[in-house]
Amino acid sequence: MYNKLLSINDATKTVNSGSNAVNILDKINLQVQEGEFISLMGPSGSGKSTLLNCIGMLDAFTDGGYSFLGEPVHSMKEKNRSKLYKEYIGFVFQAYHLIDELKVWENIETPLLYKNYKSSERKAMVADMLDRFNIVGKKDLFPQQLSGGQQQLVGIARALVGKPKLILADEPTGNLNSAQSKEIMDLFLELNKEGVTIIQATHSEANASYGTRIINLLDGRIV
Repeated sequence: MYNKLLSINDATKTVNSGSNAVNILDKINLQVQEGEFISLMGPSGSGKSTLLNCIGMLDAFTDGGYSFLGEPVHSMKEKNRSKLYKEYIGFVFQAYHLIDELKVWENIETPLLYKNYKSSERKAMVADMLDRFNIVGKKDLFPQQLSGGQQQLVGIARALVGKPKLILADEPTGNLNSAQSKEIMDLFLELNKEGVTIIQATHSEANASYGTRIINLLDGRIV
């Protein structure tokens, strides 16, 4: 039996556009169980990225309730929210978001610097990721020396290194060719089978089909 990972109730995200308030997300209700693989689909501007950012606590809903692992995120101080997402959530972005000045292994290590791991533990955890993704030979290269597919592998390794409960992926194959896209999606499928919960935002029906559940968004609403 799966445990509930997160619950969103009547959540709205409002931004001010000139003198008008615009709802980017409107009355969102969503329950996610541990071990699910959810695909968010919808046209550009439908609110997919905003919803991912609010789930990942990089942004906050304006109204409504949001609980993560039973904790009321909507009423938390920012410091506590930040601690929660660093502990349990990994992000994979379309544009990789690697740090150009850091080598591959240093990029992967970054999330561990916010946790209480000793240097030897961090090195071992990074080594596991390098090995798992077959990028040991690339560990001393900088991001610009890698192909797009390799950069995305590093991005996924970085998201996973801290053993998060939830991976949030925003158009994770948007900058990749079809062969690289399939490799990344097969990898997500493998991770999901190992018990990692995944929520991806995608335009691609092929990518969406990897999910156990598809949620369609239109004009900030689940349809």
